[in-house]
Amino acid sequence: QVQVKESGGGLVQAGGSLTLSCTVSGLSFDEQALAWIRQVPGKEYEGVSCISRNGISTYYADFVKGRFTISRDNAKNTVTLHMGNVDSDDSAKYYCAAIASCSSDYYYPSPEYGYWGQGTQVTVSS
Repeated sequence: QVQVKESGGGLVQAGGSLTLSCTVSGLSFDEQALAWIRQVPGKEYEGVSCISRNGISTYYADFVKGRFTISRDNAKNTVTLHMGNVDSDDSAKYYCAAIASCSSDYYYPSPEYGYWGQGTQVTVSS
């Protein structure tokens, strides 16, 4: 059974930083691309960042470039998103997803594709 579990969400002040972590089990971790996706109530899912299977290629949404960093550890089956200089627009529920590649499953995210966790809430206070 595939399990995807996020941790690290919470309340953070604007301008501060937060690190989200995700562990994946039940599948071949190094055969999956990994993505962080977020959703604000009433809005669509949007891809935040994605990292390729071997960790060499990373992708970021324009709204987080230069502020967020994604990394993975294939030995520990974990993926991490370091969020820096956050602002109120970053408040959302963040999901970790194991997907086939950093292509359509990332740019047009849907829980129908890949394996998603239950999400972790990030709230930025001003």
